Amino acid sequence: MNISMLKSKIHRVVVTHAELDYEGSCAIDQGLMDAADIIPFEQLHIYNVSNGERFTTYAIAAERGSGTIGVNGAAAHKAQAGDLLIICTYAQYQREQAQHYQPKLVYVDANNVMRQMSAGVLAA
Repeated sequence: MNISMLKSKIHRVVVTHAELDYEGSCAIDQGLMDAADIIPFEQLHIYNVSNGERFTTYAIAAERGSGTIGVNGAAAHKAQAGDLLIICTYAQYQREQAQHYQPKLVYVDANNVMRQMSAGVLAA
């Protein structure tokens, strides 16, 4: 049996810009993507703490160290600059793996600079 588990989370990032007239996606500082083990075009589940919106999109890399969190395309209707977001990814694990798995959790400051993380380990 496979179980869907939280793979990674970037907690309480601040939206730096929202662009409606853009192809779509969520631009994330490459350093935050690396810390959370998110790759370009990976599906994202985004939870807007500021207004309660929840939506799905995909990741694109923004300049490393920029602090960029850009919500683009139709999703720009669901977030605006200054909103707080939780960005999550999920993956499928075998039940035995899931029982010992810990997700990668990334916490940032008010400028989207990583201040703390916990690295998950997938037990064999």
